[in-house]
Amino acid sequence: MTDTTDSSTPISRRNRKYKSGSARAAFQSRDFRRIWFGSFASNIGTWIQNVVLPVYIYGRTGRASFVAVVIFAQLGPILLLSIPGGVLADRIDRKKFLVSMQTLQLSCSLLLAFFAANNVAIWLIFAAQLGVGIGNALQIPAWSAMLTSLVPPKDIAGAISLNSTVINGARVIGPIIVAVLSQWSVTTAQFFAINAATYLFVIFALVSVRIPDIARDTTAGWRRFTFAFKIARERIVVSRLVLTLASFSLLSLPYVGLFPAVAKLNFGIDSQSSTYNWLYATWGLGACLGGLSVSTIFVEIDNRRLIRIGFASFSFSMMAFALAPNVDLAFISVFFLGAAYFFTTTSMQTVLASGLAPEIRARVMALWFMAFGGTVPIGNLIFGPMIDRYGSQWLLIMGSLWAAVLWWWCDIERIERTRDLKEFVL
Repeated sequence: MTDTTDSSTPISRRNRKYKSGSARAAFQSRDFRRIWFGSFASNIGTWIQNVVLPVYIYGRTGRASFVAVVIFAQLGPILLLSIPGGVLADRIDRKKFLVSMQTLQLSCSLLLAFFAANNVAIWLIFAAQLGVGIGNALQIPAWSAMLTSLVPPKDIAGAISLNSTVINGARVIGPIIVAVLSQWSVTTAQFFAINAATYLFVIFALVSVRIPDIARDTTAGWRRFTFAFKIARERIVVSRLVLTLASFSLLSLPYVGLFPAVAKLNFGIDSQSSTYNWLYATWGLGACLGGLSVSTIFVEIDNRRLIRIGFASFSFSMMAFALAPNVDLAFISVFFLGAAYFFTTTSMQTVLASGLAPEIRARVMALWFMAFGGTVPIGNLIFGPMIDRYGSQWLLIMGSLWAAVLWWWCDIERIERTRDLKEFVL
């Protein structure tokens, strides 16, 4: 992409027409743009695989519990490796580390393609997906810290929102590509190979940008690994956001990984049909627009307030999806469900990241990714076998009710007022 920014023009003059914290302001950074486009292309491949793999496993086994195990292989490592990944991010060359982790995921995706082509045992599929999950878990804190370092601190909200757009835009495009290419008899193995090739886009983007240096972590010994927990104990807002996200992921988001089973059991939609791919794409489109709206339509509103709006919207739309009497209403409600999902999490991540200094951001954000990605597969493992036995509608209703509880509990403005009042009295 050609950089049309005039480097001789002062930053204040170039960006003055863009609201601080908006998506447009963040997009003025050339290096951020390059990473954004490379990440977008790579995430399209990731979501092609994320759509195809659960369907492949469910098609071979007919059991949601097996799907949950494979999803655990992808996301489970986040629970154990995010903290070590955050420590590494603050101690070594981030560019080299990120390139190596992308290469690891590329290699394991090629293995998945080979295994699927030969219809090997499920445990080998699990092992290859575990390799992808390990590479992803180790690089997530470094990626998050690198991304926000490419824009001025005042534009972090825009960067986070655009990153949500990458993830969820890919959720839209990925299923559409699967739906189209499936008509041309593209196989599961070939879809996995396509994903492997897309890692090259982000590798090339990483090589071409300059990642700002940060003050290296000088914390000694075991304290490097406990530092993030220390910050969470000392800062009530950090702990409240992390605990909120962990419980939200555990109790309200298992439907994401178990989507093939939910579509089949609730609405009679076969996971290998084009209707399923379009339902998933509709949900992804909602998520894409929900995340982007935080730094566009709602850029003037305090993100702390947006969090509560998001939980209320999620609770309502999840209940509507659970009780939808037909496929048409399922399509409508799932769009708003996706929008509320990433509207909420994007607002939460913005509040958390904006309050952290660059030199500690990677280590503390590791807690965020443990709570976000790490607890989802645990929910899948718990609720997958229960869906096999009792159906899925109850799971959606439970998720809706828990989001309503979090609307009350995650009131960051109230928490900060209470804290300030106590400090004033003392």
